[in-house]
Amino acid sequence: MRTATRIEERVAQLRRARTPFVHATVVRAAPPTSAHPGDEAILLSDGTIEGFVGGHCAQNSVRKAAMGALQSGESMLLRVLPDGDLHFPDAPGACVVVNPCLSGGALEIFLVPQVPPPMIRVFGTTPIADAVVNLCGAMDYDAAVGDVNDLTGTTAVVIASLGGPEAEIVRAALEANVGYIGLVASRARGEAILAGLDLTESERARVHTPVGLPIGAKTPAEIAVSIAAEVVKAIRVDGLKAPA
Repeated sequence: MRTATRIEERVAQLRRARTPFVHATVVRAAPPTSAHPGDEAILLSDGTIEGFVGGHCAQNSVRKAAMGALQSGESMLLRVLPDGDLHFPDAPGACVVVNPCLSGGALEIFLVPQVPPPMIRVFGTTPIADAVVNLCGAMDYDAAVGDVNDLTGTTAVVIASLGGPEAEIVRAALEANVGYIGLVASRARGEAILAGLDLTESERARVHTPVGLPIGAKTPAEIAVSIAAEVVKAIRVDGLKAPA
C-alpha cells in the first residue's frame, strides 16, 4: 500500500476518533537529506511519529514544533537548516531551527494541526434542544444527544429537557470535569435545582442558569443562538477546553 494512501486512511481514522494530531509534509529538501518533497507523517500528542519526514536529526525538531502547533492550533512552516545556511528563499513567519547533523542538509516541513472541534452534549427532546444541535452543526461543532455515561471529551453540556433528571445530569457533568454546563430554566427554577446539589463555589461557576447571553431571546431558535453565543465566548474568550 502506498505511503500516501496509508496516511490518508490514518488521518480519517484519527478524525473519526476525535484524536488530535499534526499532519506534516515535506515541501522542500536540499541534499544531503533522507527526506524528499511530498514525504508525509502523522505526529500524535505523545510524540509518536507515523510516516517519514526526515531522519533522526530532523525528528526531534519536527516533534517539538508539532507539539507547539497542537497547543496553538496554528499551522506553521518549519525550516531545518544547517548552521548559517540561508540558501532557501526567505519565508517570513517560518520557524527556523539548526540541523544538528554534521552531514548538513536542509528541509522545509509544513505542519498542520488537526484538533477535534468542540463536542457539545445536548440533553432533551425539546425544540430548544433540536435548535442547539442544528446550530452546532452550522458552526462545525460536533453535537450529540447527551448520555450521562458518555461525557468523555465533552467541551460543554446543554440541558434543554425542561424537566426530568436535570440535577442528576448537572452532577454527572461536574464529575466528568465538563467546564460549561448550561441549564435551560427560569432563574427561580434553576436556583432551586442547584440548591439541592450542595455545590462548591467553583462548581457553581461552571453551571450557567439561566443559560445563554441576554439578547432577549424568545423562540427556540433565538434561545439556541443565545446559548451558542455563550458557549463560543467560553471557548474563544475564556479558554474553555474539553477535559483531558
